[in-house]
Order: sequence, then structure tokens, then C-alpha cells
Amino acid sequence: MLDILYRDDHLIAIHKPSGLLVHRTGLDAREERFAVQLLRDQIGRHVHPAHRLDKGTSGVLLFALDRDTAARAGALFENQQVSKRYVAVVRGHPPAADVIDHPLVRRFDPAERRSARAETLPQSAITRYRRLATAELPYQVDRYPSSRYALVELEPETGRRHQLRRHLKHVSHPIIGDATFGKGRHNRLFQTLFGSDRLLLACTGLAFRHPLSNTPLQIDCPLAQDFTKVLTALGWHLQADGLSATGDS
Repeated sequence: MLDILYRDDHLIAIHKPSGLLVHRTGLDAREERFAVQLLRDQIGRHVHPAHRLDKGTSGVLLFALDRDTAARAGALFENQQVSKRYVAVVRGHPPAADVIDHPLVRRFDPAERRSARAETLPQSAITRYRRLATAELPYQVDRYPSSRYALVELEPETGRRHQLRRHLKHVSHPIIGDATFGKGRHNRLFQTLFGSDRLLLACTGLAFRHPLSNTPLQIDCPLAQDFTKVLTALGWHLQADGLSATGDS
């Protein structure tokens, strides 16, 4: 059963677990379980995703219960009218706070229509982040005798595909567990020490105006158990509001 975080006559939000695709895609043709299908079967009616999360990302995933609401909700995301909050475990100790302003070339699914110009034209992409906690482990992974990691809160102002993962790679603080944009040696260390084989990235909150009533709506999501297990092992304890952490900082 999927955990339902919010529901009204037009919208429903779930806590998507890591490893679950939002919908069928040619990128993972062998996968047979999808959030759209599971939620439809769970509530007994069709649902329409308002946005997407990567397969490895857990957290708040919003659906509409009819096509008109889906179009309205999708427009909020496209027009950058949704505040999104994420947390991630990254390699290294980034600055206490910073803004990553780095344009990204658009990425496509195999089935999407594209043009040569669209494939090479960078799109503006901005991510704000704040460091919540740090840790240093006595294991040599790179050339240093120990390895540093940090817990960060991320607020993307734009919504480019894989934006957070690509931006953190760009500033040399890739997300742990990212097989595409991360560092395999650090990913393997977390697998060995903590049994973690997931992407340590989670959407912990969405804030926007309801697409029909225009009333403010805030949907928060706790971290999944497998994510919390890693934080606990590192001596970090994320506060309920998702804005601070106890432990080394």
C-alpha cells in the first residue's frame, strides 16, 4: 500500500518509495510496477501525475484525479509556482549555503519528440541549498585518509530533468547512491557500511496554491525508513520541520 499524504476531491499526494517509477518508460522497459498503476488500483480510480520524481528519489508525489486538474497542476510546476524542498546526502562538505546557477541541456526520454536545437540549447537552472549537518568517516576512498559527507536541504527554483543530481555533480558534491552522476566508490562505501543501495535524495515538501480553490497548500513528507537509517548511522537526526538537523555541523 502506498502512503497517502493528502487527498481532496481533485488532488492526491503519496509518499513514493525509492525504486518505484512514476509511470511506464522506455528507460526501464523490464519494470512492471508503477506509482500510477499502484495508486489507481489502491483507490479505485484513474490518477494523473502532476510532476515526476526520478525512480531512485523518494518523497512527495502529487497526482490529479481528473484531466482538467492535472493540466492546471502541471502548469503550476511548469511556471515555477510550486516551492519544492528536498534533502540529500552528498560527498564532501559544501559551503553553509549557496546558489547553483548553472544552465542544463535538456534531457529526453527515448519516446519524446526532440530537435537537434532542443538537444543542445541550455536551459536556465537554479538550485538553492543549505548545509544541515556534516560527518567524517575514517575510511580512505579518494586520496585522503578519511571521507567527508554532508546532509543538505535543496530548493530548486527551476524543474529541469535530473536538476538536483546534475547540479550537485557540477559543484563536486554528488549525491550518494547516484549511479549516473555520482561516484561509485563512495556509493559502494555506503552499501558496505550501512546496507544502503538507494539514491539518498528525497522530496520532503511541496507548497503551492490549490489549482482550483487557490488556497495555500503545504504537503510535507517524512523521510523513508531506509533513508533515516543512514542518517542515524551518521549521527544525524532530522527535525520534524525538515529545516534543521542535530549532530555534527
